[in-house]
Amino acid sequence: MTRVRKAVLPVAGLGTRILPAAKTTPKNLLNVFDRPILAHVVAEGRAAGIEHFIFVVGRGQGAIEDYFDRAYELETELAAKGRTEVLEAVRADLLQPGQMSFVRQMSPLGLGHAVWCARDLIGDEPFAVMLPDMLMDARPPALAQAIAAHDAVGGNIVVVEPAPPGETHKYGIVSLGETATGFDGRLAVMTGMVEKPPPGTEPSNLFISGRYILQPQIFGALATHEKGAGGEIQLTDAMLHLLETQRFHALQYEGVTYDCGDPVGLLRANVAYALKHPALGAEARQAVARFFEA
Repeated sequence: MTRVRKAVLPVAGLGTRILPAAKTTPKNLLNVFDRPILAHVVAEGRAAGIEHFIFVVGRGQGAIEDYFDRAYELETELAAKGRTEVLEAVRADLLQPGQMSFVRQMSPLGLGHAVWCARDLIGDEPFAVMLPDMLMDARPPALAQAIAAHDAVGGNIVVVEPAPPGETHKYGIVSLGETATGFDGRLAVMTGMVEKPPPGTEPSNLFISGRYILQPQIFGALATHEKGAGGEIQLTDAMLHLLETQRFHALQYEGVTYDCGDPVGLLRANVAYALKHPALGAEARQAVARFFEA
């Protein structure tokens, strides 16, 4: 079985849900405590063994490329001032030469179109899709859990999680078949998916979250550029087409998801990551406690 080595990160979105914060700063470079959202997501990918990150970017997002590149003036200045700890933190997020590629999505035509833009860099091998809006706090990392499932059963893996009670109509909901051995019953054959089903008609309470392992045949389904919900090229439509000929499994991952494309979700992520920070967590906890005492 071919190992999952590459990940596609669609970062070209305008961040309309979080405006005006994302007006001049790419939404995925907004901070979650001590570093940008995207740095946390890339760290998850690296911990899962991803060797090549493919960023699908839009106009005006050069700052994303710069963030993962060397900043010689800054690094020289920090070194000269003896700011070793800060310098190490800056360098920790850098990707190595050949570990990242950037593809321009010329128009915001949907998630499926963004993934299709990476087709030539993926080639003929399975790959991961990581939605940077969704910060998934898990040990082992969410993507590592998905790759472990792929290693066990092959095919395509879709990470899912329970929708909040009464909110299944807001999400893409999966229908499930036979449970796979291992994984404590969290891995099951996926027999279909329904986008925003009316209340009472949902096939399960599990919605499609922000991590996928997909086979390269998905690009053939996306190549038609058929528009779906919202007039956009939807990844879920291509997955449904591929479901006719390939195996899909849904993995209910173990962890907590923060939707950082939403202002309150971003706030939750900031608080959660601040409180668990190895060096600053205690100080952050005191700051939060003082806020509620005021």
